[in-house]
Amino acid sequence: MRVLITGGAGFLGSHLCDRFLSEGHEVIAMDNLITGSTRNIAHLAGRKDFLFIWHDVTNYIYVDGPLDAVLHFASPASPVDYLRYPIQTLKVGALGTHKALGLARAKGARFLLASTSEVYGDPKVHPQVESYPGNVDPIGPRGVYDEAKRFAEALTMAYHRYHGVETRIARIFNTYGPRMRLDDGRVVPNFIGQALRGEPLTIYGDGTQTRSFCYVDDLIEGIYRLLMSDFADPVNLGNPVEMSIKEFAEVVNRITGNRAGVVYEEESRIEGDPQTRRPDITRAKSVLQWEPRIDLEEGLRRTIEYFRQRI
Repeated sequence: MRVLITGGAGFLGSHLCDRFLSEGHEVIAMDNLITGSTRNIAHLAGRKDFLFIWHDVTNYIYVDGPLDAVLHFASPASPVDYLRYPIQTLKVGALGTHKALGLARAKGARFLLASTSEVYGDPKVHPQVESYPGNVDPIGPRGVYDEAKRFAEALTMAYHRYHGVETRIARIFNTYGPRMRLDDGRVVPNFIGQALRGEPLTIYGDGTQTRSFCYVDDLIEGIYRLLMSDFADPVNLGNPVEMSIKEFAEVVNRITGNRAGVVYEEESRIEGDPQTRRPDITRAKSVLQWEPRIDLEEGLRRTIEYFRQRI
């Protein structure tokens, strides 16, 4: 296949480039580098089956030649980033999705949207199943990301129903691994960075809020299987093993040998921070025969080694 990956220089996008190339496909990565980095794809430079295009996908997208698939991963994804770039986040979710879908339609290509567990907001249903419509504040600070992705899903399904475009929607839960930015504000790089510097890990609130963490290789496998499937409705992709932030901090400190412990800050750093996150992956298991394989300790060891080389 010949595939286009928007956001191809980002954390997930760059891993997707690797996966598709390893399967023998030709890859075009497109990114405006607002949060991505060419360092993530530098090892692919010079390959005849790989092309990088610097471009903002909220503008018209031109790609010469045929395309078999468009994977739309362009978007700020961490709270620090989408609060820094609120307008750009809304634009890439709306205009960027529109341009990417238009390209897929013109090329007769399959389209996969990288959506998010944030479409569920601060959920009142636990664990979160794909039929749950969510509990989202459209005018809160997180609304720029949540609503951008909810609109992107609606637009994707409209193109599927009205134009007959083959579409896939991946609702991605917390994912971690090499190529995350140390300064992206998410809990995994925050904790690992502090631990490797011998600092206490900062927990916002009382640490009882929960998350589930999926290693990047597992997630990429799920995305690849979803694209190759014939299933158009949203599919949760994440790790259903749930733990509190306090428990997660203890694991990071133990693996890194950090004896500085933890410190608590009373207020949540970001208004509207959800209290619980855990995917119901029944659909992924039945439709894709997929579930995570790499346990938290193994994934963290790989991730910590990556960050250790960069601190």
